[in-house]
Amino acid sequence: MKGIMPVFDCGLEHVSLAFATKNVFTDVTQGVNEGDRIGIVGRNGDGKSTLLKLFKGLQTPDSGRVQTRNGLSFGLLGQRDELDGTSTVRQAALEGRADHEWASDARSRDIVTTLLAGIPLDAQVDSLSGGQRRRADLARLLLQDWDILALDEPTNHLDIITIHWLAEHLKNRWPDGQGALLVVTHDRWFLDEVCTSMWEVHDGAIEPFVGGYSAYLLQRAERDRQADMREERRRNLARKELAWLTRGARARATKQKFHVKQAQEVIADVPPVRNSLELKAMAASRLGKEVVTLTDVTKKYPIGDTGKERTVIDDVSWIIGPGDRFGIVGENGVGKSTLLGLIDGSVAPTSGRVKIGKTVRFAVLSQRLDEVEALGDAKVKEVLTHYKTSYEIDGKEYSPAQLLEQLGFDASQMMTPVCDLSGGQKRRMQLMLILLAQPNVLILDEPGNDLDTDMLAVMEDLLDKWAGTLVVVSHDRFLLERVTDQQFALMDGKIRHLPGGVDDYIRLMQGRPQASTLATTGEGTVADAVSSDGADRSDDKQARRRKYAARKKQASIERRLSKLETQIADLEKKMAQTAQKDPDNFTALADLSQQSQDAKDEREKLEDEWLSLGEEADE
Repeated sequence: MKGIMPVFDCGLEHVSLAFATKNVFTDVTQGVNEGDRIGIVGRNGDGKSTLLKLFKGLQTPDSGRVQTRNGLSFGLLGQRDELDGTSTVRQAALEGRADHEWASDARSRDIVTTLLAGIPLDAQVDSLSGGQRRRADLARLLLQDWDILALDEPTNHLDIITIHWLAEHLKNRWPDGQGALLVVTHDRWFLDEVCTSMWEVHDGAIEPFVGGYSAYLLQRAERDRQADMREERRRNLARKELAWLTRGARARATKQKFHVKQAQEVIADVPPVRNSLELKAMAASRLGKEVVTLTDVTKKYPIGDTGKERTVIDDVSWIIGPGDRFGIVGENGVGKSTLLGLIDGSVAPTSGRVKIGKTVRFAVLSQRLDEVEALGDAKVKEVLTHYKTSYEIDGKEYSPAQLLEQLGFDASQMMTPVCDLSGGQKRRMQLMLILLAQPNVLILDEPGNDLDTDMLAVMEDLLDKWAGTLVVVSHDRFLLERVTDQQFALMDGKIRHLPGGVDDYIRLMQGRPQASTLATTGEGTVADAVSSDGADRSDDKQARRRKYAARKKQASIERRLSKLETQIADLEKKMAQTAQKDPDNFTALADLSQQSQDAKDEREKLEDEWLSLGEEADE
């Protein structure tokens, strides 16, 4: 007897499924109900995408069944779109709607003007780039009404601003308790922002967790700690990542779905993520004082045969020093790759000067995998023989095979031809080969592509120990703020410092006019279509002001909490010293105890207020 089955709007009943040599699911019972907002994580190849296909009915289980409520509508964004290449964008994404039809509806207008920005609506789908097709398919899905919406890697090909917009759209798409959302993504900020529960897919099972990604990390770290699992490294990575989430001022600006004190207890013995001062000193010894200096640099590109030029980098002066860890954000096509080329000397400036230090050795992790693809059918073990037998990282010696093991390879994969590796495995091998080349300036262009959340944590841990100058371009705001110490935005050809991290960039971009990025129709821009239907945005401005005030208050509370922690520690130290020297001095002990209790009471109130402000800041 298997007992009484739970009732789901859409669910799996004792489902098992196997492919060739891998068991994907073994007797799994799990489902989705109205009001659920579920994030799905797990290692690449463990069945996350297959799970969505089972729910949708695109995959048949070997045993068990998939139950679906009568009349339920299920929308799925797969990793590959099924758009008709001969159709126009208007036909494929807008289902033939005329401009006045979609522009007159606020939600439809918001979707079209954001996701189809710069895409001609009467262009053929086959003429679009991969990223444009992805956005068109996402727009098609969001323009329809669904009881359950399932998104497989929805943030791929989206910039930070559009990812932020998508999170807000999904949070406000349904009233509380209505609709359901399933999200498979490696974007940990996105998971924390939109999800109220998590599923971890592993070893043929689905393990549920309450709360978003932060809460999932806390529960997983605590589960692993109590069980004293043999996977010591995996546990420490989860706790280290949680430590950064909890301690980082910018990270706290997002909604935390666990109590501050509870998290602090779990990470009490976890050291800081990295010692930036020590790494800078080590980098200076390897690099000297000068790394890269841009002085009055401008880069222009010709516009076809018009005789005109487009300015991508405009009179920029920027100093990158030894041990600097800089993150760069910007819209797609704004010139981030050009900036990286100027930094490493592969792109010559139109005017100005780029000075590169004499001891600098660059390594670039590009979005392409050309250097790995070039290895062809060479086996992984053969590739490793071309490198030294040992490398020192963070004071410890590692062989190339041990480094590869840290990046998720096991002994059985050492004889696998490189050409047969998955995209995620090739990405990890690309990173390892770069680190083995022992550069002192590392440039990473979208390093998180093809990596699952666990492998992202492993990569971040390796970068924490790397002593050199680091420049990272990424749309993954969690990764960007996690591995870099300062963030910059490339806007209008200029580099702007972001003291408040990516949140500063979001606020800067929200203050800009939208017209420059609107989609185009066959007759003109979408701006023309919506100009007669422009909604009063004063409510939005007031909401942004409230959010900003809440975040500002949170920052003030965080400073006070930090002082209280120091005060409480000092008082407890004094009590211990007093008790040791004069245990009969009850008056002094009582006074110190009362001061400590008052400080703890204040801390409790401030933590509650901080959590309330977090809700207000993200409404």
